[in-house]
Amino acid sequence: MQPEQKNIWLAMAIIVAMFIGWQFLYELPRIEREQERATQQQELAAEAGADSTLPELSGVEGLEGATLAESTVDISLTREEALALSERVRINTASLHGSIALTGGRLDDLTLVRYRTEVDPESPEVILLSPVNGLSPYFAEFGWLAEEDAEVTLPDPDTVWQASAGELTSEAPVTFSWDNGQGLTFERTFAIDDEYMFTVTQSVTNDSNHVVTLFPYGLLNRHNTPETLGFYILHEGLIGVFNETLEEVDYDDLSDPDEPAQITYDSPTGWLGITDKYWLTALIPDQGDAFKGRFLHNLRGGKVDTYQADYLRSAVVVEPGATAGVEDHLFAGAKVVTELDAYAENLNIPLFDRSVDFGWFYFLTKPIFFVLLWLKGLIGNFGLAILALTVMIKALFFPLANKSYKAMSKMRKLAPEMKVMRERYADDKPKMQQELMAMYKKEKVNPASGCLPIVVQIPVFFALYKVLFVTIEMRHAPFYGWINDLSAPDPTVVWNLFGLLPFDPASFMPAFLLIGAWPFLMACTMFLQQ
Repeated sequence: MQPEQKNIWLAMAIIVAMFIGWQFLYELPRIEREQERATQQQELAAEAGADSTLPELSGVEGLEGATLAESTVDISLTREEALALSERVRINTASLHGSIALTGGRLDDLTLVRYRTEVDPESPEVILLSPVNGLSPYFAEFGWLAEEDAEVTLPDPDTVWQASAGELTSEAPVTFSWDNGQGLTFERTFAIDDEYMFTVTQSVTNDSNHVVTLFPYGLLNRHNTPETLGFYILHEGLIGVFNETLEEVDYDDLSDPDEPAQITYDSPTGWLGITDKYWLTALIPDQGDAFKGRFLHNLRGGKVDTYQADYLRSAVVVEPGATAGVEDHLFAGAKVVTELDAYAENLNIPLFDRSVDFGWFYFLTKPIFFVLLWLKGLIGNFGLAILALTVMIKALFFPLANKSYKAMSKMRKLAPEMKVMRERYADDKPKMQQELMAMYKKEKVNPASGCLPIVVQIPVFFALYKVLFVTIEMRHAPFYGWINDLSAPDPTVVWNLFGLLPFDPASFMPAFLLIGAWPFLMACTMFLQQ
């Protein structure tokens, strides 16, 4: 074996050892802590009950101390039991199923029709939003706030609304109405398209004899810290665009007692929400009106983590005998890049596609994604499209790679002379370096030229990996043979001879040692290329 090959294998061994050490010393304890924390959150949620007290929406002059009304019950229920506590308006579209509670007017029940929890098409639909009183509430709410000293009764989480229809579809909006008994009638109309965008129109009719000033708000509230799936290369948590700048706040950062529990932004345009790997809920205020956005964390009942993204818009003045209102949007669904781009263009939403975490190499990652999407449409299978794209990238970089190979070949030819020089000038390092540089100049060899072409390729292949990891198009996408989900790890394991032996290594081995057939074949081909 050549010295260069020995060095390569030694470097690979060191990298593997470092990776194993990292997994044992840091990653495995972290996963155990996350699992323990999730279990504790579920237990504490049951103890704390369904206290849905929301933090104050402040930050607008004259509104300090304004608080959303409280709504509490004594027990936590299953999702089905919690849904049954209120009469509901059904949501039934090609993309979404769910309901809106008449009590509180919250959108707190939403499942994704086209996405299942497992590869099996008969498995349950993915749950996006869940009601208060359950173990993991996650809901959207819209409403109004008044100045602290204003004597006006506003809708709150206990308000029982009247609905114009029993079902919301993409063809038929539904209007919720409520009279406060003081001359004000509130209406809230929900409309939805065929995908994941809600249009929420709020209006107030003033039949009193005095002027009313109100501030429209929207919020997303999530109880319990979800188990994140990003492995440090993907953002999951609170997200928004303020002043044309993407802001990402991790759950850990917001709940850290040493960090601020509330972050506020003033912005003329933008949006904010909560993102998972594949799913997004986003509040999109009217892009023609400035707003104050906020991310915050508190402990429900002093025990359970609660995260909220909310906005407060400018004052709406309603004269006696007049009606005034606002229109905002709510995105709740899958992060399909082409659909996000369409919404961004049609509704003028800045940087909406950045909800898909394309990372630092966005300028590479997104074009690579569209090439992959084009290849899939051409070939018909994402697995084959990935192979074709890899070949295309390798072909594109072949001139650089070939230059690298030639440089390495020249260095190998000079290896005997270099060894002689190192032995001859072992006690005179400056002289040795001088002679080596003279030899490089004479032979027209640049030692770094073998590495630079490889360095140039690294961002491209990292961008390719990022595309495969973050885009929902890979989720449950089938390949051939035993691969039925390109977003999941190889289900086979080398330690039981890829399923031939009757035991499951995953039951007693850490995940990083569960080497599947594809990685095994890759290692074999790399060895044969030496």
